[in-house]
Amino acid sequence: MRFSRIVSALALAGTMAAGIVFAQAATFTGVVSDQMCGAKHMMADGAAKCARECAKMGSPYALVIGNKVYTLKGHSSELEPLAGQSVTVQGTLSGTTIDVASVAASK
Repeated sequence: MRFSRIVSALALAGTMAAGIVFAQAATFTGVVSDQMCGAKHMMADGAAKCARECAKMGSPYALVIGNKVYTLKGHSSELEPLAGQSVTVQGTLSGTTIDVASVAASK
């Protein structure tokens, strides 16, 4: 009886471990925006100014890739001058958040 419980517990642990997904570092290319506006900015003064103003009000910077918007975590001081520009971000994706390791203007 004990042996079958141990085997069952090990099988369950193996099944649970197989479901774990580890985040991997990747490269993403898109346009720097803010989470609130995404690709559709509300200010008439342009995407860059709108993203900076929204970031000042607490909306985190974001990366727009096609029709998807990814929240950018970290490196806000480097993202600010790149608002509205195409950039390449090195980082780790978790859900819809990219933990930024580095960011640079796209060439």
